[in-house]
Amino acid sequence: MKEQMIKDGLRFDGRRFDELRQIEARVGILKNADGSAYFRLGDSIAIAGVYGPRKVFPKHQEESERAILRTRYNMAAFSTTERSRPGPSRRSTEISMVTRQALMPVIFLDEFPRTAIDVHIEVLQADASTRCVGINAAALALADAGVPMRDLVASCSAGKIDGHVVLDIAGKEDTEGELDLPVAYYPHEKKITLLQMDGLASQPEIKDIIQLAIKGCEKIYEKQKEALRKKYAIEGEV
Repeated sequence: MKEQMIKDGLRFDGRRFDELRQIEARVGILKNADGSAYFRLGDSIAIAGVYGPRKVFPKHQEESERAILRTRYNMAAFSTTERSRPGPSRRSTEISMVTRQALMPVIFLDEFPRTAIDVHIEVLQADASTRCVGINAAALALADAGVPMRDLVASCSAGKIDGHVVLDIAGKEDTEGELDLPVAYYPHEKKITLLQMDGLASQPEIKDIIQLAIKGCEKIYEKQKEALRKKYAIEGEV
């Protein structure tokens, strides 16, 4: 029998339908990276490290008119209750690719021809929406590295559970819900840079889900900017 995930108008973790999990964002957490960030959304946690722009190895991968952006998403073996197999999987390869596509529109890659910008994302703890958490950490790490960007990219999921449209899919909502839709958003241009969907819903519902995910992205965007401002305010006091 399927477990009920909505009770008395609240979700299984006590949140309202349009409520995000608790957010924590920090930058400059890794000593040996050019830029780094930590991003937490509830119990989903990711760190990101950025290296570059730097020389391209192997050299045949370089592009003469712009930098190449290389992204690597990985879930630590201890990030879930069951130990994951080490090394890249089909899922991690796919998320690495969509993360790259989500970030590319905001980066001035043409300012650094024949170089590479490497973004490494490590999920330390997984409780759904890990690609969103990884993208949020990666965008902050790129900004922390001083990579010229048009804007940050913010990412959030929305979906459908027990017939209700909800924000920020978490926990068993991911495995037992009817639909999960992660979005990455470029706020300055009001453009979606990533949209994926796993599940079924009507056209009006999908429209509502996308709009709700964008509202979540806008809230996360404010937290990202706050994390960057906090770092530079602290540095200014030193």
